[in-house]
Amino acid sequence: MTRVAFIGLGVMGGAMLRNLVRAGFDVAGYDLSPAARQRLSDVACRLAASPADAATGADVLITMLPTSAHVRAALFGADGAADVLARGAIVVEMSTGDAAETDRIGEDLAALGLRFIDAPVGRTPREAAEGRALLMVGAAEEDLVSVRPVFEAMADTIVHVGPRGSGIRLKLVNNYMSMVGMVLTGEALMFAAKLGLPRDTAVQVLSNTTAGRGQLLTNFPRKVLAGDVSADFPLRMGFKDINLAMNLAASVGAPLGLGGYAREMFALARSWGREEQDCTAMLLLLEDMARVPHEAPAAGADAGGA
Repeated sequence: MTRVAFIGLGVMGGAMLRNLVRAGFDVAGYDLSPAARQRLSDVACRLAASPADAATGADVLITMLPTSAHVRAALFGADGAADVLARGAIVVEMSTGDAAETDRIGEDLAALGLRFIDAPVGRTPREAAEGRALLMVGAAEEDLVSVRPVFEAMADTIVHVGPRGSGIRLKLVNNYMSMVGMVLTGEALMFAAKLGLPRDTAVQVLSNTTAGRGQLLTNFPRKVLAGDVSADFPLRMGFKDINLAMNLAASVGAPLGLGGYAREMFALARSWGREEQDCTAMLLLLEDMARVPHEAPAAGADAGGA
């Protein structure tokens, strides 16, 4: 498949379209914004007058738009792309949209004889421009095989998460973690500033501790994800430490909203019989509360503890 329609030519979409053209694909692009289209005037692609115009003759149609409502309008609205696509063509939805609406869009396309993949994008616009995006793909295996050459022109990491709808769900988990991390990082640096600590020093230290490097890259893989919750640092001590930090914050008037929630979670460890387990057992505590079954350690992982 060599004919690609690309709808949504913003910072990410425009960069990805450039990579498709560079890889030799026959690409037609469309965006509501004249400025977005103008930015691609130097690219050897056809700039279409509507979604339907872009989709005419396309084997693969990609949407990269702000919301699911924009995607639906581009596919099914006036001059929508879905009406002109040949049966069996593949629609790839790469936006970060609503998961339930993404499912409905897939179902509506299937009713028209069209195949559907959700493949939201990870990493930054700079990495997308360099062809090093990460794609989280929800697709039937055979559909992924069909579009893999297209994906490889835009990304160096293609993760097949599972069936249709899986990609957007993992992307939303990722963005949840990212956005909460924004608040956490802001709170920590504000707290340091409120205490009169030099910012450069705080950034230097936090960048070289587990706190700054992130639990998912440090403690979780070798402890709870490996099936080991023997205490390197027990939840009981975590509760003590967050209490000390929150008391200090209160004494200087530093608002730590995430800290309040985290303290309540650590406090629950005793009631759930986990206070002597490693702090990474917070995952198991939250799974207990959500009634999510605990997963077995990955094959080959070191398993120790309870």
